[in-house]
Order: sequence, then structure tokens, then C-alpha cells
Amino acid sequence: MTYVNGFLLPVPKANKATYTEMAKAAARIFRAHGALSVVENWGVDVPDGTHTSFPMAVKLEEGEAVVFSWTTWPDKATADSGLAAAMPELDDMMKTHGVMEMLDGKRMIFGGFETIVSD
Repeated sequence: MTYVNGFLLPVPKANKATYTEMAKAAARIFRAHGALSVVENWGVDVPDGTHTSFPMAVKLEEGEAVVFSWTTWPDKATADSGLAAAMPELDDMMKTHGVMEMLDGKRMIFGGFETIVSD
């Protein structure tokens, strides 16, 4: 089965267009390094929870939206090598788009997952 890298990230709503352009560029980089697909989602119906929620998980602040993203790879080995190869390009691209200044990486949640069902 495939392997998925996923993350949640708070992004200022005012920077949606900039984030979207950066995400498109990042997707091209990941695909060039073996990713099967890249999906970026902008939160529009993300309710606050009592005990847990997407907003609570990223400590969402006023004027921010939650981004829910995942990249699908053929397997973990390809993900590991693809991410390592892509990182220098991603760093340069993010600096070029001015993304580093608008994101708070300390509130990002991420992980790698083995796909168990895909229908």
C-alpha cells in the first residue's frame, strides 16, 4: 500500500492566495521527487471542539484558517528519499514566496501514515 505524509497548519486568511501559489509550487517539487499526488485543503467548516478539534490542535488564532494537507507516495522509502531530495528546493521556494514570515511552524502538526484502506 501507499504511504502518506500529512499535516495541519494554521495560515492567516489574508494570505490564502500566497499560500495557494506556494502550495502549487511545492506540489510540483514533490511530484518531481516521486510523490503520486499532493492535496491541500483550506478549512471552511472546521468547528471548535470541547475536548479536541482541528482549531485546538493548531492553537488557531483569530484571522487564521486550518490547512489540512497530505502527500501520497508509492511507499515510505520513496517518501523518505523524495522529501530529503526536495527539501533544498522547498526551502528556496518558500523564501522566494515569503512564506516563512507568514507561517508559524511551531503550531504545525505532521506525521507519516501507511495506507490501510484506499477505495
